[in-house]
Amino acid sequence: MKQHDKMPEDDPRYRVANREALLGVGLVIINFILWYGFAYGIGSKPVEEYSYIWGLPAWFFYSCIIGTVIIISLVILAVVFLFKEVPFDEEGDE
Repeated sequence: MKQHDKMPEDDPRYRVANREALLGVGLVIINFILWYGFAYGIGSKPVEEYSYIWGLPAWFFYSCIIGTVIIISLVILAVVFLFKEVPFDEEGDE
């Protein structure tokens, strides 16, 4: 069977791409859960009861500042340890 006659499902690059896409979706879901949990968990109190960190409401600080740092760290770890380099040319199937 020639290389170009193979079905896309037979190509291991598709399995790698699907796995990495699912990892990306998982990171987005984690990001949303962190953001929503901090923003609406801590931020649902009356404004008079807010606590502040560095002049920012605590809900904003944890949701947008700390949440961003956590997600960036998780993305870096995922890229370094979970993602694989895949050749784009058709001769690269190994």
